[in-house]
Amino acid sequence: MSGSEIYLDTYVLQQDMRIRMPKSVLSNLNIEKGKTKFDIYLDSECKALVLRIHEECEEN
Repeated sequence: MSGSEIYLDTYVLQQDMRIRMPKSVLSNLNIEKGKTKFDIYLDSECKALVLRIHEECEEN
């Protein structure tokens, strides 16, 4: 685990593959429920999923 990771909580993977996000992500990140998209990455060495806020590319 890298030094920049902060443990928030533990949740169960739901039957329909959903994972609930801790409410603290709303106050610590600039995200909105129902609007913010995440990119999902797999780190197979650490057996970890990484969620990053999706950055929309604006074309001129």
